[in-house]
Amino acid sequence: MKLPSVLLYYGVLRPISFLPYRILYGVSDVLFLLIYYVVKYRKKVVLRNIANSFPEKTSLEHAQIARDFYKHFCDVVVESFKVFSITEKEVKERMVFENPEVLNSYFEKKQSIILAGGHYNNWELFAVAVDAPMKHQAIAIYKKLKNDYLDKKMRESRGKYGLRMISTKIVKEVMDQEKENLTTTIFAIDQSPSNKRTCYWTTFLHQETGVVFGTEKYAKEYTYPVIFGHIQKVKRGHYRFSFTPIEDNPQQAPHGEIMEKLTRLLEKDIMEQPQYWLWTHKRWKHKRPESIPMDLIQN
Repeated sequence: MKLPSVLLYYGVLRPISFLPYRILYGVSDVLFLLIYYVVKYRKKVVLRNIANSFPEKTSLEHAQIARDFYKHFCDVVVESFKVFSITEKEVKERMVFENPEVLNSYFEKKQSIILAGGHYNNWELFAVAVDAPMKHQAIAIYKKLKNDYLDKKMRESRGKYGLRMISTKIVKEVMDQEKENLTTTIFAIDQSPSNKRTCYWTTFLHQETGVVFGTEKYAKEYTYPVIFGHIQKVKRGHYRFSFTPIEDNPQQAPHGEIMEKLTRLLEKDIMEQPQYWLWTHKRWKHKRPESIPMDLIQN
């Protein structure tokens, strides 16, 4: 029998969030042993994804990347618990933004922007931290949880220091409403598309990959410059974030160019430190239909 959502939140999740980091990382170490060696959580998926992404590496190297990934993944899990009670001071210490002036220069020009990135390093801590260093209102697009109560608590925890979260189902509606305001709308570019016929097909980590096209679509529709966000892990529990401008004039960019630039930047980060990407995700569950050529989408 499942615990009621309220009891789960107040009896388990929130109390865990108040534990000191040193204890949480002890929990992470035990959790790693459990899910890697005992439960083997999505281990076949992870090893297959890594092997396909790094065909030049040996099976021993694939296994090492997988082990390093699971250790990091367990850290992200316990760090995500911490988000429920983390203070603003702790957030600023643990997620440092190197060059927020990149975003703020667009604010001074009265331009809203789009910020794109992937599930790399700790995106949960990023969500809590991102609104503080920018002058724009930060808006993140997310997929609503099935449990309404936990969805509400997740939105509250991520948004307690300024971030506004909107469901994938109302993106167009909200962007229309916010046209007169200065916003930074945050898109994840590494999610598996729901429709393999309306996505952008390219190569990513040596594999044919369908990329959700919304980032480029909305950038062109609203004439919003596009920025890519890098997250680097400095040490356990500490991250550094930087912004790279991609396209200031999206309507003038050839079809697919924005998605290509974003995909290549994320790919570069993953190739350099693969253990920090979310390998448990079934990223390549969709195969390109034969009727759709590479690097084109159906309009």
